[in-house]
Amino acid sequence: MDHFPIFISLAGRTVVLSGGGEAALAKLRLLLKTRAHIAVYAMDPAADIISWAAAGKLTLHRRDMQAGDAVSAALFYAADEDATKDARTAALARADGALVNIVDNLQDSAFITPAIVDRDPVTIAIGTEGAAPVLARAIKADLEARLPASLGLLARIGKSFRAAAEALPFGRARRDFWSDYYFNAGPRAVADGDETVKDTAIKAALDDLLAQHIERKPRAGHVAFVGAGPGDPDLLTLKARRALDEADVVIYDRLISAPILELARREAIMLDAGKEGFGPSMSQQDINALIVEHAQNGAQVVRLKSGDATVFGRLDEEIDAVAEHGITWHIVPGITSASAAVAAIGQSLTKRERNSSVRFLTGHDMKGFADHDWKALARSGEVAAIYMGKKSARFIQGRLLMHGADRHTPMTIVENASRPEQRVLSTTLDRLPADLGAAQMNGPALTFYGLAPRAAAQSLSDLIRQEQA
Repeated sequence: MDHFPIFISLAGRTVVLSGGGEAALAKLRLLLKTRAHIAVYAMDPAADIISWAAAGKLTLHRRDMQAGDAVSAALFYAADEDATKDARTAALARADGALVNIVDNLQDSAFITPAIVDRDPVTIAIGTEGAAPVLARAIKADLEARLPASLGLLARIGKSFRAAAEALPFGRARRDFWSDYYFNAGPRAVADGDETVKDTAIKAALDDLLAQHIERKPRAGHVAFVGAGPGDPDLLTLKARRALDEADVVIYDRLISAPILELARREAIMLDAGKEGFGPSMSQQDINALIVEHAQNGAQVVRLKSGDATVFGRLDEEIDAVAEHGITWHIVPGITSASAAVAAIGQSLTKRERNSSVRFLTGHDMKGFADHDWKALARSGEVAAIYMGKKSARFIQGRLLMHGADRHTPMTIVENASRPEQRVLSTTLDRLPADLGAAQMNGPALTFYGLAPRAAAQSLSDLIRQEQA
């Protein structure tokens, strides 16, 4: 992020603009929505600028800008549409201490003007740092269509009611009240009220709603066990997104990707409960106690687990812990890593005349490397998705070969499935430990037994062998 988004207060402050053509008009149409004192310097201003000046909306100076004209100005716009003139006025404004924007010159501008969705006092700014103005306009058009015109009215009346809402306890109680207002009671009052009495109808709805919330008992703590999917935020379910948006506390696993953590409410308490096989870990007992503690304090807790919470996530132990203390809970399923990984290699987990079942296995459990029915798995045509299988690769290989598995059975390891840094290693059972070691996969990985990538691209194992040759 090269440009940090802020909203600058312009009420009563001066904004200076040099230029009188189309570029100047475009900026002035936005600036006139503010309560800034606008000064325009132009030798040949457009008719609209002359009209705005006559109406007292801005001050027009029919001359070129000079040194000192931008002293005490909050912002300056160079909009002469001439590179030489813009460079000159920008230099003058910088010397006067103003923040400078040169229209269509991102490199020499100290700030940029985003695309704006205006539902005053609700304002949405959309910026692409100059990379894709067309995309910014498309996003603006989409948001304009989604947001009702009444949103600004609701926000203005809500703003005047904030002092009264302080009768509610700070935190969750107030958030619940305002959520109820903006998404339920407020829109109903707008829909039911006549145009001439909407203000009165909304204020009455607010009074009634506040009385209802004051009488309510505080919401009890609750735990949502949420599957975060394999890492791509686009694969997160809508229900999971809502849970993150409502959470007071998010207790997350080590494998949760940063883009998904970014979706949590900014005010939420974020707690890392990272666990790593054969590595540093928070004990399961401590995680259980952490979940219970925050829920008992009335928090809406999201226990965020990688993939699907119901697959090798020790979910039952955490549910038992919260249920033992009478805490309510629910599960939000997620896309498990096997689904994302098999999609990455262009295959399906089952196939007619190949395998009518698939096994989900773990490479290790609490006691160490996990044992399974290796004899059944060693039969031709079997397919398995092996979670946490990197460190147990040699153990798995030995057990399968010992029970008669074909040493040329395809094996595929998908690291960071669905993420930008995803890698695919295609190998065979006899080469599994050697190729895996050479690949130096450090991210979360899922191992497929009996599946090879459909893509004809050269595999990572081939590249490794070429480097070693």
